[in-house]
Amino acid sequence: MAAMDDLLLRSATAADLDTVLAFWKVSAEGTSISDDGDGVARLVGRDPDALILAERDGTLVGTVIAGFDGWRCHLYRLAVHPEQRRRGVGGALLAAAEERFAALGGRRADAMVLDRNESAHHAWRAAGYGPQPQWSRWVKHLTEWRGTAGVVWPG
Repeated sequence: MAAMDDLLLRSATAADLDTVLAFWKVSAEGTSISDDGDGVARLVGRDPDALILAERDGTLVGTVIAGFDGWRCHLYRLAVHPEQRRRGVGGALLAAAEERFAALGGRRADAMVLDRNESAHHAWRAAGYGPQPQWSRWVKHLTEWRGTAGVVWPG
């Protein structure tokens, strides 16, 4: 495991957006309707500390979105570069997100984790998270979006 003192955690800025989007294509599982410059720019503009980046030697190696709406704490886009996995990056990002939530008065964090992403399930469980089988995510797309397979999801 790499020493954690070589890992820089910081909030993303508008200058990071293209790098983050390119990083997610390599390191994140799947894509989202919000995975574009406008979507990420709105996030950073609305809540500048929500998108947390992990850098090692000046290179982006991990991300997490730690969104807080004043009531609930939500985690999205925990992504670690494949060559940096199992080296403490994800744990450091989650610790930073949880510290942010605690400072904002948050009481419980939840995470969006794809059912098919079994390697992520192990990481989330190791961090103390678990699925709640009594809940389902209900979604309504407000705009049309073309997914990575070319499927159009209507708004």
